[in-house]
Amino acid sequence: MASKKRRSSHSAFNLNDHKKTLHKNLEFTATEQYKLLRANIDFTIPEGVKCPIIGVTSSMRGEGKSTTAVNLSYVLAEKGSRVLLIDGDLRIPSIAKKMDIASSPGLTDLLMGKGAQMIDFQSNILKSWYILPSGDIPPNPSELLGSRRMQVVLNELKEVFDYIIVDLPPVNIVSDALSIAGLITGMVVVIREDYAEKKEVEKCFRQFKLSGVNVLGCVINGAKTGGRAYGKYKRYRYSKYYRYYQDEYVAHSEDGKS
Repeated sequence: MASKKRRSSHSAFNLNDHKKTLHKNLEFTATEQYKLLRANIDFTIPEGVKCPIIGVTSSMRGEGKSTTAVNLSYVLAEKGSRVLLIDGDLRIPSIAKKMDIASSPGLTDLLMGKGAQMIDFQSNILKSWYILPSGDIPPNPSELLGSRRMQVVLNELKEVFDYIIVDLPPVNIVSDALSIAGLITGMVVVIREDYAEKKEVEKCFRQFKLSGVNVLGCVINGAKTGGRAYGKYKRYRYSKYYRYYQDEYVAHSEDGKS
């Protein structure tokens, strides 16, 4: 029954054509930036990693991390890779709503040992794209994400997929993203221009440093160049803000070593 319901929901997604979410429905400049993000991710993944597990987070709510996670996973699957998108925000999950699919069964079912068939999570949009929603919201999200069971589940999934993308809660609100840091290859940080506060981003990077998080890079949402919109997403390293945070991050790291 769950499988039929899920496939029906994906069909509804195709009919509804959620233009505000999915890469293929966005304007040209936005789609090109997602493709650029895909290329940059491949360059930043350490050599020899068979199936990178990439967390996507932000410092605050409302910066576009979930939309970025959806589209990063989509463009990776678009080139033929077998990709799994996991809604790891077990407090305020949004992937199921964005994709118009059932929220359960999902990640919490796997973590609780209830079992699920991966075919139930295959997208009708791309055969190589799988979407694992959050499942029922648990009372202990942080503990679950950093648990031994989570490690076992991810290790099993790594044998099946080429990439795993995990949408995670904002770093400065709850500790969930930091709890899973030891289980992932690296983190992508989404920062909304003219929205994220400087002190919040600084706090976010300090916590990454203290927790030993491997930051693969940053994405700036709503970036503008030359006084006009350049596109929905831009590699954050080309922004004066990223250079500032990068310098600060390196400085803190060097201080920690001395």
